[in-house]
This record gives sequence, structure tokens and C-alpha cells, in this order.
Amino acid sequence: MSGTPFNLLFGYTPSSPIQFIIYMIIIWVPYIILIIYGQRLQSYAIIADINRYLVKLKYDADQSRSNLMSYLQRKGVSGDGQKIIENMIEMQTIFPVNLDPVGIVKKMEHVIRVQDETVKLRIKEIMKNANEVERTAVLNMLEIASALEYVYKVVRHFYLIGKRFPDNIYLLAQLQMILPGIVKQADAYLAAMGALEKSLPLGDAIGPMVVAEWLRDKTKIDLDEETVYGESVINNRRVAIIKAKGPMANVGKPDKALQFLLDGPYKDASAIIMIDAALKLEGEQSGDVAVGIGAAIGGIGTEKFNIEKVATEKTIPLYAVIIKESLFEAIAVMTRDIAEAAKKAREAVIDVITKNVPEGGSAIIIGVGNTLGVAQ
Repeated sequence: MSGTPFNLLFGYTPSSPIQFIIYMIIIWVPYIILIIYGQRLQSYAIIADINRYLVKLKYDADQSRSNLMSYLQRKGVSGDGQKIIENMIEMQTIFPVNLDPVGIVKKMEHVIRVQDETVKLRIKEIMKNANEVERTAVLNMLEIASALEYVYKVVRHFYLIGKRFPDNIYLLAQLQMILPGIVKQADAYLAAMGALEKSLPLGDAIGPMVVAEWLRDKTKIDLDEETVYGESVINNRRVAIIKAKGPMANVGKPDKALQFLLDGPYKDASAIIMIDAALKLEGEQSGDVAVGIGAAIGGIGTEKFNIEKVATEKTIPLYAVIIKESLFEAIAVMTRDIAEAAKKAREAVIDVITKNVPEGGSAIIIGVGNTLGVAQ
């Protein structure tokens, strides 16, 4: 019996037909179940994994809301004021139709401007005794809470669809693959609320921090409620320096400021240099500085479009000096590596100006980013 095929295959020889049947059931029934229901079982495993991430997103959304309400309470806002802010967390912005792309940027600018002005007015109404730093902090914290709430609801939507139709394994698998990155970003945004509460510079403030050194002890001119510019001289070149108005949590309107200067005192500018944080690739060192060509600015694209448009119309070269950092570093408290990169970035800007702007000529420098905690 020891040499039978059954023994050679399984290492065991049943002593009776009943044992043989039992043994075959133990071997083949699970195999058949896996063939018939394997995909559904895999779906259930993926659903369980997605649920684990969903719990984390729910925590981030709830915690961001709690942090915002606690901050408002410390600033004397309670009752109806907190209810207004809670309702604004759920506020949706509907972007204009893009079937005909002509004029889409102007439409988007209009929608964003109305949204921005509406939110600022409501915050000003309920925080009458607060200063501008505190109001802009609440504005940014509100954006974070709203974004995390929306992300949680979208993920929950697809999770519930997958749970209702578990045979749709491809939808579930795609969601499972992108969730680790989404949760990492959500954690980064939640961490940023601590910096906003304490009015500490974010990693994204590196652009304004670089140019603030040249504006020290210089006269600053308000271009609007969020944007300023000043003048300096770098290697016998006259430069205008644009940044958001600090130390509030502003990003300013660099596109409008650039248009104003190019239409007025700097219409003879030979170069536009933009300084901004940029997401580093895995393996790259935080704080590395790179020089490139083009408009270095994030957002939904309207400001970038306007900057590229005016630079093209006036045939002025666009140069970019970028400081590399991770997403977490960009929206959390500025690290030492990022802060120390400011000196290297200034050196890179000086090099660009020296090589591309003739002596006695002029250029415009834009420090892009959230200027929270960065003075003028």
C-alpha cells in the first residue's frame, strides 16, 4: 500500500473506503469553494481592509472639526457662531461648465472669488474681536476640515457601493490601492491644524521666507488686502519682490500683482523669477534646490494661467526656483532642512538674475506660498 499513487501524493493511505471519502472531502470541498466563491471571499477581505482605512479617515475628519471648534471657543466664539462654521464645513463649490473652454478661467476666478469673499465675511462677522492672524487661521482650518470631511464621504460612498455589490472586485481593488496615500495626506492635513493654531510657519512658507530677507527694512506697498511688494537692488539690477501679506495665513494674489507691475513701474522687466515649494520624489533629499523654467505655483490653475498669459504676451522669460519637500513637510510646521534651504534658494535666485538680466535692468521676484508666521 505504501507505493500506491495516493500514498505517494498525500503521504497517507486510507484504511477504508469511508476514510478515503472523508479525506477527499477535506481536500476537494475547500478547493471547489475557492473556485466558485474565491473572488467574493477576496472582495470581503478587501472590504474589511477598506473599512480599516475608512475608520482612520473618519477619525481625521472628526478630529479636524473638533480642533476647529475648540480653537473658536478659545477665541470667544460659541453657540450660533460655531453653528455657522459647522454649516460652512459642508458648503460645496460648484465649478463652471467646461464644455466650451473659452473663458473658463474667468468663470473659475469668479466662482472662487465669491466663495472666498463669502467665507471671509462670515468669519469676520463671528470673530469681531479677533485679529487678522486668528481669522486667517480659522479660514485655513475651515478649509482643512471641509476637505477631510469631503474625502471621508467620497471614500465611504465607494465603500458602501462595494459592500452592496461585492462581486465588483475591480472597483474595490482600485480603492484599496489608493487608500494608503489618501490616508497619509489626510494625516498631513490634520497635523497642519496644530501649526495654524500656533501661527507657526508651514513648509509651504519657504517661498515667502526666501524673499522676506530682501524686504527686511524696505518699504512695502499694499497691492490688495493680501498681497504686498517691495523694491531692492541685487547685483546692480532693480528688482520688485512680491509676496503674500504676513504674518497672516495668506497666499495672496501674485498673478494680479504681476500684471500691475508689468503694466506700470516694471514694464521693462527682463525676467520673472518664481520661488515655491515642490513635492519631492521618493529618494530625493528634503531641502534640495532646483532651478527650472516656467511658473512655479500650485492651486487650481487660474493664477498659473494668468501668470503664463501675461509673461507670454510681454515675451518675458519665466524662471522657477523650487525647494523640494514632501507633502507632509509642505503642510506641517517647517522643518530645519526646509528653513536652511532658504539661503541656497536666495543664492540660486541671485545666479538667475545675474545671468539673465543685464546690469542696470530690472526683474520681478515672486515668493509663492502661505506666509503664515513669516513677517514682512
